[in-house]
Amino acid sequence: MSKKKLLFKEHKFFDEAGDTAFYAKGRVPIIGKNGVSNVFLLGMATFNEPLQPIRDEVIRLQQEIQASPYYRNVSSVIKRVQKKGKYFFHAKDDLPEIKKEFFDFIKTIDCSIQVAVGRKSIEIFENEHNRKEAAFYADLLSHLIEHELGKHPRMVLNIAERTNSTAINNLKIGLQKAEEQFEEKYPKKENNTKVSFTVHKFIDEPLLVVADYLCWAVQRVFEKGETRYYDYVINQIEWVIDIYDEEREYTPKNPLTEKNKVSPQTP
Repeated sequence: MSKKKLLFKEHKFFDEAGDTAFYAKGRVPIIGKNGVSNVFLLGMATFNEPLQPIRDEVIRLQQEIQASPYYRNVSSVIKRVQKKGKYFFHAKDDLPEIKKEFFDFIKTIDCSIQVAVGRKSIEIFENEHNRKEAAFYADLLSHLIEHELGKHPRMVLNIAERTNSTAINNLKIGLQKAEEQFEEKYPKKENNTKVSFTVHKFIDEPLLVVADYLCWAVQRVFEKGETRYYDYVINQIEWVIDIYDEEREYTPKNPLTEKNKVSPQTP
């Protein structure tokens, strides 16, 4: 593999699906209630072809949607243009027709994603994360980074901004935990990978949209038991690890099914 090819693999793109909310006021559990998710997941996308042409094509497709008479009166398109000055893909709110267009585009790209899923457990949140949402995020991040350590001389982690969770100090906590897990699992392997972080506003890095869509497809399985989107792009979902369920791993040969739907935790 050429050095130029390896450079694509050294850049990883992270986005999430779901939320990290556990409590309402008064520490009342709200997992699975009032639009609060049952799981939070973080995905790491890798592209195996030049990055800029993909960015350019995502931008072109977004501009096409914004200019299309067919989508002119669609509220989700209008709101993004009015609030951010331009339309951008976002799986959670996009119309089914738009989702189909962008999923079709993703299938033409040489890319893959690895996904860490965290079931929202009050016990784990209190005992392992000290009731800190940033610590929950860092835990998932560590499981993704761990698998890439030692494979590349350097890695640039391009991460969608998410309040305190993506503060550099918290990202470094996730990296440190990943390095400790790597050393524990592979005591005879050497880790020479130098890791750096770049935090982006979602709207400013078009490649994050690919991670967003693939994460959303996985989330639909865990939240709704709906596999149609996941099945459609399954060959680009390298693996999914359910880290608080005995670290169960799912791949295209051992896929997620509707049975992976998570029910809300009862107090």
